[in-house]
Amino acid sequence: MAENASTELNMFVLFCLLLIQVSVAEIIFEERFEDGWQSRWVKSDWKRSEGKAGSFKHTAGKWAGDPDDKGIQTSNDAKHFAISATIPEFSNKNRTLVFQYSIKFEQDIECGGGYLKLLSGFVNQKKFGGDTPYSVMFGPDLCGTDTKKLHAIVSYQGQNYPVKKDLQCETDKLTHFYTFILRPDATYSILVDNRERDSGSMYSDWDILPPRKIKDVKAKKPADWDDREYIDDPNAVKPEGYDSIPAEIPDPKAKEPDSWDEEEDGLWKPPKIPNPAYKGPWKRKKIKNPNYKGKWKTPWIDNPEFEDDPDLYVLKPIKYVGIEVWQVKGGSVFDNILICDDPDYAKQVVDEVFANREIEKEAFEEAEKIKKAQEEEEAQRAREEGERRRKERGHDRRHRDRYRDRYRKHRRDYMDDYDHDEL
Repeated sequence: MAENASTELNMFVLFCLLLIQVSVAEIIFEERFEDGWQSRWVKSDWKRSEGKAGSFKHTAGKWAGDPDDKGIQTSNDAKHFAISATIPEFSNKNRTLVFQYSIKFEQDIECGGGYLKLLSGFVNQKKFGGDTPYSVMFGPDLCGTDTKKLHAIVSYQGQNYPVKKDLQCETDKLTHFYTFILRPDATYSILVDNRERDSGSMYSDWDILPPRKIKDVKAKKPADWDDREYIDDPNAVKPEGYDSIPAEIPDPKAKEPDSWDEEEDGLWKPPKIPNPAYKGPWKRKKIKNPNYKGKWKTPWIDNPEFEDDPDLYVLKPIKYVGIEVWQVKGGSVFDNILICDDPDYAKQVVDEVFANREIEKEAFEEAEKIKKAQEEEEAQRAREEGERRRKERGHDRRHRDRYRDRYRKHRRDYMDDYDHDEL
């Protein structure tokens, strides 16, 4: 009975811990771009006076898993796009930061960004632009066939630091989720569609602080360091008569030719062939070196220039989230923006949207079929138009030839009459 009571108590404690964990988790900001989204977002006037500012439209795009699930889409070519929203001020000190959103590149973007920014301090949202300081910049950046970068840039003491790893983004025309998770121990994870693309530590993957350890450039390999993994067997003995084995021997199958004349050709000798018993110069066999210490490596030592900052991961309190990109071709749909401290909830959002993943794929494939049919139809019209013009040019040419022939005949007749009159 006491055992049952203990089990029930443990279960109760576990339940309470789960409740505490759920209650602690917080959704700071979530934007699904439902009706009324305009009241939460401020369109910037940046680049507007120069005629270079683009606009967003509220749409699910040309193909979608759910046509009612709308985002905001860049709708102009060769323009700058800047829009931002205020969020409840959030500090990630002693908390996990989860920053996630989805994007769909419906266009052949050629060159342009698809990233988001988290901003701190006061921001004049009507002037929000490329020069506005930010705390985090995260997301895809595409240009041509070479640049398919996934940015992860953090600000530390007023300076921006990009992640040192070469992270790649998705390039197809379907919806993809990008998730950046930053933890209080300064570790991070980057997920694409709920799958971890990379992870590590701010200490090693950003050049913010000097490294904790450096190689001891003054260190030298000890004189008694034996890095020979194999050595000659000192106990090996050369077999008796080994050196007397010839490299070649007379071919035992060779026969003296019938036409061979010993008086004229001399004494016949069979040609020589490689001796199968010959093993080459004798060498001691190799054995494991009992004194092998491994390959010597330069040792690591504490970096005297390293000074730890336990708040390395702490960003300035976040107050805004913004989209600020330039694109050669518009057509990117931004959606499902999430800022929270619960990676499990972020995962749940992705799973929820991707429940319609197959529907989106089918809609895309159907759109591609229609596009291809239209392109083939336009190509056929172009071919027919070209043929029509060639026929017209041929008709004109025949007309010109007939006119030229009549002119030449008339001129010849005239010249004949002229010559006759002269005579």
